[in-house]
Amino acid sequence: MWRGRKAWNGPLLCCGLIVLCSCSPSWDVDWPRFGGDAANSQFSRLDRINRHNVGQLETAWVFHTGDLGESPRTQIQCNPLIIDGVLYGTTPRLKAFALEADTGKLIWMFDPFADGTRSGSGVNRGVSYWSDAAESRILYTAGDYLYALDAETGETIEDFGNGGSVDLHHGLDREVGDLFVNARTPGIIYKDLLIQGTTLSEGPETAPGHIRAYNVRSGERKWIFHTIPHPGEPGYETWPEDAWTRIGGANAWTGLALDEERGLVFAPTGSAAADFYGGNREGANLYANSLVALRASTGELVWHFQFVHHDLWDRDLPAAPNLLTVERNGTAVDAVAQITKSGHVFVFNRETGEPLFPIEEQPVPSSDLPGEKAYPTQPFPLRPPPFARQSMSEEDINSLSSVKDALLTRFRQIRSGGQFVPPSLQGTLIFPGFDGGGEWGGAAHDPDRGILYVNSNEMPWILTLVDVGTEQNRLAFSAGKYLYTVHCAACHG
Repeated sequence: MWRGRKAWNGPLLCCGLIVLCSCSPSWDVDWPRFGGDAANSQFSRLDRINRHNVGQLETAWVFHTGDLGESPRTQIQCNPLIIDGVLYGTTPRLKAFALEADTGKLIWMFDPFADGTRSGSGVNRGVSYWSDAAESRILYTAGDYLYALDAETGETIEDFGNGGSVDLHHGLDREVGDLFVNARTPGIIYKDLLIQGTTLSEGPETAPGHIRAYNVRSGERKWIFHTIPHPGEPGYETWPEDAWTRIGGANAWTGLALDEERGLVFAPTGSAAADFYGGNREGANLYANSLVALRASTGELVWHFQFVHHDLWDRDLPAAPNLLTVERNGTAVDAVAQITKSGHVFVFNRETGEPLFPIEEQPVPSSDLPGEKAYPTQPFPLRPPPFARQSMSEEDINSLSSVKDALLTRFRQIRSGGQFVPPSLQGTLIFPGFDGGGEWGGAAHDPDRGILYVNSNEMPWILTLVDVGTEQNRLAFSAGKYLYTVHCAACHG
């Protein structure tokens, strides 16, 4: 049985103010991975705090990261881990720390920028934890480096990579120079491997988003999956012949899910770069905008599904998938569910990639931009129903707005009519907006009730492409680039 509801859900944020209360005998249940567990369920059975007593909570302790400084433009998106009574997290300036979870007392803090050669900024969503009988390690990224720390002391593991860190620019099977390569979301641990995606920029000059696995002891790259296929690899034919040497993106920035028993890792990928014009990347562009199931031990492709062919709308997959079990015709089927920015949930057989609900390839509008060849069809799931509205009409414009007439005039000037109306010089309505539908907080799965909870956004955007060949538009481009660099680049590259 499949059931779906719209409800609030987001990652557990480590926000300086942490509230605790007396708990049930199972108070020491760990939260050992980003998203709670390997299946990315984002679910806990702890029930002593509920809607009836949540108003009785009192502050137990407060921990200040000390990162506010002179600028208020800081944030914590970290989903902290709780392991054996220790909280592991990251600060707005990308330091890693460990606290006593019951008191908030600082155990250690690691500052990768302490030598002053680089500065810490941007976003980090958490850390990964690995242990064996002899030791335990924290693996996390700050800027363009992957670090391995002793979980007890916070000191770098000197024999990991180059003195405790690995430069993410290296090992991409292509020279990327100083292009933006980051990893805001922690990788996932499988045995002695850290499987890691990356965050990239989204402009014309972008690194490839290949997925890599590192040995947690040595930092050595053990395998790589080319999300932009190289010659001779499946999917190579869906790109121009030289795309693997020059096109970037198709990166797994959201986090991963892992079926440990089957040894399968599930990676959702983003758009090929640049986001809104694909005249230089004709074809479907596998494995951009895809869910890929890989052998966790080798990186071998088991199956894939592409949600958007030749993406022109920044419809990258916004969150890690959820592993769950559904009942089909009286039989329990292990499945993987993927939410999308368009407000859909796609559900697949975890082993085979077979859709559990019908998906139809339907014709979509073509592009009238010079050099652009929008893909002629796109996949539409017929079930479950979307969790966000799929179109916007004049009737949806706020009738009480003091600028309603201006809004109506603008609405009538642009193109609209569904999910896959191509970008245009005239302006194209994107709804749900660039940030969903589904967003990076993802979905949560309650296995006891068989319910998937999704936080749904609905914000219309207007996408307008501009010919930068004119002097006026070149000046506007320069101004826009400056504004983006100041206000947006810290999060979006």
